[in-house]
Amino acid sequence: QLVESGGGLVQAGDSLRLSCAARGFIFSSYGMGWFRQAPGKEREFVAHVTRSSGSTTYADSVKGRFTISRDNTASTVSLQMNSLKPEDTAVYYCAAIRNYKLSEVTRRHEYNYWGQGTQVTVSS
Repeated sequence: QLVESGGGLVQAGDSLRLSCAARGFIFSSYGMGWFRQAPGKEREFVAHVTRSSGSTTYADSVKGRFTISRDNTASTVSLQMNSLKPEDTAVYYCAAIRNYKLSEVTRRHEYNYWGQGTQVTVSS
C-alpha cells in the first residue's frame, strides 16, 4: 500500500513537498517513482530513485526543479518541488517497481504498486 500526502494549492514559483508512505512490502527492495496526470492527459513519468538512492532519473520538464529522495528506514519517498509552474498542475502518484532496468523506470506499466494520488494545483 502506498499513501501520498502533501498536495495542495500554491502559486507559481512556490514550493511543495510530497510524501509517500509505504507498507505491506519490502520497501528497500523496490525502486520508487513519481508520476503525474493532468486532466485529459495520460499519466506521465516525473522522477525515480533506485533502491539504495544511488541513482535518480527525472523527466526533462522537472529536471533542476524537482528532487526525489527516499528513506528506507521510514519506508517513505518524497518529492521536493520548487519553482512550480501552472503546467505542473496534476494528480501526483507514487509507485513502486520491483524488477527493472534503469531504461524502464519511465514506463508506468512496469510499476507494481500505486498510490491513490494527491492533487497539486499551481495558480498563475
